[in-house]
Amino acid sequence: MAPMGIRLSPLGVAVFCVLGLGVIYHLYSGVISSRIAAFRQGKRGREVKRIREDDTLDAKSKGLTREGVNEMLTLGDLYSHRKMYHLIKNAYPFLQVNSEEHDEAADQETAVWSHKIPDDIRATITESREVPAESITVWIDPLDATKEYTENLRQYVTTMVCVAVDGVPIIGVIYYPFTDYTVWAMVGAGSSVKARASYNEKSPKVIVSLSHAGKVKPFIQEAFGNDTGIIAAGGAGYKVGALLDMPDKYEKADVYIHVTYIKKWDICAGNAILKALGGHMTTLKGEEIDYAGSEANEGGVLASVNMNHKALVEKLPNRENEIHN
Repeated sequence: MAPMGIRLSPLGVAVFCVLGLGVIYHLYSGVISSRIAAFRQGKRGREVKRIREDDTLDAKSKGLTREGVNEMLTLGDLYSHRKMYHLIKNAYPFLQVNSEEHDEAADQETAVWSHKIPDDIRATITESREVPAESITVWIDPLDATKEYTENLRQYVTTMVCVAVDGVPIIGVIYYPFTDYTVWAMVGAGSSVKARASYNEKSPKVIVSLSHAGKVKPFIQEAFGNDTGIIAAGGAGYKVGALLDMPDKYEKADVYIHVTYIKKWDICAGNAILKALGGHMTTLKGEEIDYAGSEANEGGVLASVNMNHKALVEKLPNRENEIHN
């Protein structure tokens, strides 16, 4: 069996059942929680560590981002993409699935979902919703924080899947493969995580991108003051997790801000989770992000939960040119 750089997460990739022309989608948690023996026997969890520890990533550059950061591609990205993407497409070939990675060599991938939904998910998601298949867009990020993955900063690495209906994020899953921890939510139905009991609105701690923390620092200080606490971290999934009621080993922040261009597979899952918890993820202008169509989100990101999001938007300086460059 070929090694994987990231363990497959069916809670993220098999979140719906197709019935005729409509879709009844469900959350599914088998492999993430190690409940499917076939995947346990596949030793994919151990391969995550083996590839990283043996330094067999086969890392390559995809080029520079708009911020001038080297965008990396590893075997972890490719193997995770193959399993996640083709598990969905083999079951439901007519669904629109957008992945960060592309790999024509994986056309023969035969991963198949068993259609089994564990009892704990059924107990949480008690009702189904039927929607036209053409209204669904699935966004997958097979390995978020690839740059940090190559630098052995494992805590930032996640895999993410999001289901959007008519451009609105409905189901989000973020999986932390190196700690075997999963966060999921379905808007209007349930979640595996809660918001924290309190947040600091007067002097929020802000989490930002590790790759350009210096650039965003003046922006945040202008909005919230020179003494504002700033956490620099890798991975959009990790940053959303910092806003939630997570185990103590994960960092805690009050607000997540990203001031530059970002792609929708990076943020859709987090947006769905925050939305399910009554929170918000918008552009820096407070506009809702449409998860249909283009992969690009040009307007930056402002994310919060259990805070006055509109008041946060109003505090932000107008840096139109900075956001788009």
